[in-house]
Formats: sequence, structure tokens, C-alpha cells
Amino acid sequence: MNGLLSLSSAIDKLNYWIGRTVMWLVLLMVLISAGNAIIRKLFNTSSNAYLEAQWYLFAAVFLLGASYTMLQQGHVRIDVIISRFSRPTQVKIEIFGIVVFLFPLVYFVIVEIFPILMQAYRTGEMSENAGGLIRWPVYALVPIGFFLLGLQGLSELIKRIGFLQGLCPDPGEVKEVSVEVALAEHIQQQQLAQSPK
Repeated sequence: MNGLLSLSSAIDKLNYWIGRTVMWLVLLMVLISAGNAIIRKLFNTSSNAYLEAQWYLFAAVFLLGASYTMLQQGHVRIDVIISRFSRPTQVKIEIFGIVVFLFPLVYFVIVEIFPILMQAYRTGEMSENAGGLIRWPVYALVPIGFFLLGLQGLSELIKRIGFLQGLCPDPGEVKEVSVEVALAEHIQQQQLAQSPK
């Protein structure tokens, strides 16, 4: 089991690094969008390539960031239902969800998209829009993103089994505080500091 936990740790580090790197694509998206808007207003011209680049970057953030979101326990959960059970029971339900729902979904999406990706690559499929971009790179994001999500699912499965065996801490704990939660805590601390004693 220790070897599997080491594998889980390596997967976590990979997806953490990818997630933190992909975050910068949001800034790039904003800059492209702002640049395109400025050019359109000043010179009355625009580029479909810039518009499509924004969509491609959004796809990259969404697809490549999904595994990071799972690592940070940020995906939508059914806490209303499973919160009534003990933590070991909750972990067993999570294991069931990973094995029965996540892994088959990852396999199905990769198998279905791969022929489409290869066809687009072979034919050099381009956007229908004038001046648009080549399509296969954005298609490639789908199997890559789902592969990373499947890897993170494997890591989460290993950690949950390890938790049930008493070999590792609870994998369901949120690892990083979200920006919204951090802001709310900061505001609350400011209010407490300013309140009369």
C-alpha cells in the first residue's frame, strides 16, 4: 500500500503543478480579449483567430484544471445526502462513485474523442470562420484533460482506501482555501478588529 500512496502523491504533485500553471491562462485570456476589444474599437477591425484563441484557452483552463479541482475537493458533491453518514461510510460512497461513475466516464470520453482527434489531425481541420484556427489542438485537450482527471481519480481512490486502513489522513479535507472563503475570512477579521472592545 505504501507504494500506491507514493504513486498517489506523485499524481497529486503533477496535477497540482498543472493546475497552478493553467491558472495563468486566465490572465492570457483576459489580455487577448481586452486587446481584441481595443483593436476593434480603435481600428474597426477584429480577428476570428483572437476570438477562437479565447475559446481554446477557456477549454484548456476547464479541461486541464478539472483534475486540480478534484485534488482540491472543489467538485460538486452530494453533501446533503452523505453528510448524514459517518466519515468511513462517506468514504465508501466516494469510492463507489469513483469506480462506478468516474472511471467509466473517463474511459468513454477518451475512446469516443480519439478518432475525432485523429481525423482532425490527419485532415488539418480548420475553423469554418474566416481566419480561424486549426482544430486538432483544442480536440487534443479533451483526452488529455480526461486522462489527468482519471489519474486524479486513481489518486483519490488510493487515498480513500488508505484512509479506511488508517494509513493516511482524511482525503476529503479541503487542501486550499478558495479565494471567496479567504476574502470572507479577511472581512470578518477586519470587522472584529474594528469592533469596540
